[in-house]
Amino acid sequence: MAKRWQLLFALLVALLASTTLPPMTERAVAFGQQTLWMGMRGGDVYELQGRLKLLGLYTGPIHGHFDRRTYLAVRQFQYRWGLRVDGVVGPRTKLKLWQATKHWYPGLEKRAGKPTIPILKMGSRGPRVREMQARLKFLGYDPGPIDGRYGWRTLRAVRTFQARFGLPVDGIAGVRTQGKLWAATKHWRWGMEARVAPQQPAPPRQVAPSAPPRVATPARPPVRRPVQTPGFRGFSARDIELMARAVHAEARGEPYVGKVAVAAVILNRLESGAFPNTPAGVIFEPLAFEAVSDGQIWLTPDRSARRAVIDALNGWDPTGGALYYFNPDRSTSKWIWSRPQIKRIGKHIFTK
Repeated sequence: MAKRWQLLFALLVALLASTTLPPMTERAVAFGQQTLWMGMRGGDVYELQGRLKLLGLYTGPIHGHFDRRTYLAVRQFQYRWGLRVDGVVGPRTKLKLWQATKHWYPGLEKRAGKPTIPILKMGSRGPRVREMQARLKFLGYDPGPIDGRYGWRTLRAVRTFQARFGLPVDGIAGVRTQGKLWAATKHWRWGMEARVAPQQPAPPRQVAPSAPPRVATPARPPVRRPVQTPGFRGFSARDIELMARAVHAEARGEPYVGKVAVAAVILNRLESGAFPNTPAGVIFEPLAFEAVSDGQIWLTPDRSARRAVIDALNGWDPTGGALYYFNPDRSTSKWIWSRPQIKRIGKHIFTK
């Protein structure tokens, strides 16, 4: 009798445990529970390499060893899908990878011509093209009607997006282009592209009836009011204007990608938690930017500075997550030289 009650109790515990598991859509059921990092071995690493190879990111042999080539492929996947780029395969990276390769099974990556992410190009049709058109329109590009047909207007929108985000401008939406587009529109949902109000033509000016000429006193010249930039991605017009001033003052004379890089550093500081949480707080933090101390922050920014801020807000980060930058020809700070360097863009070196 006691054994019978023990068996019933064990079945009840198993039933309760199974009901507390998260749903299939919330967990990467194909992987195990462990976090994967460089140096590990096992079946989960084998699956990781297979899924990455199916996406075209991993080119080495599938041997179940998390080596440096696997590490670099993981970082590339995280960067393209808008995840934290650390090379560690935790729950979020597992889930995103599982969603991107739902139809993978062992050996599928060896079959040629079966990419999980289809290549979209001129003449392509279907729901994948329709979603791409909606995401492009959400970013402010003009792909034409959202009808799932890859036509000339969609081609021009893709080429413009590729040029803005530093991709090869070929008009073909492959894995890199789609990954960058999906990362730049992480907060997009169906229907959001329709909320962008089209520009309405200005109403015709009403001409007042002519009056008899009269002698008038000289009037004061009209006062020019500053043009207000509309808010974007949760930032006010004043925030965008201030960031454009900082970009113009700090990167004036730099190539366009260098201006986007300065804007990206400001946004990276906003997300890091080690800096103030407003653009004004980041820019006016003591000794943070030379343009503030010498007064150049108040120079009027040009169109390229404003466009660079918008591109950075859309997700373009040429620095790879940098928090600092400096001019090696002018900087004498030993501290900034000690920071881990990421890359050089123009005259600036960008660091962690």
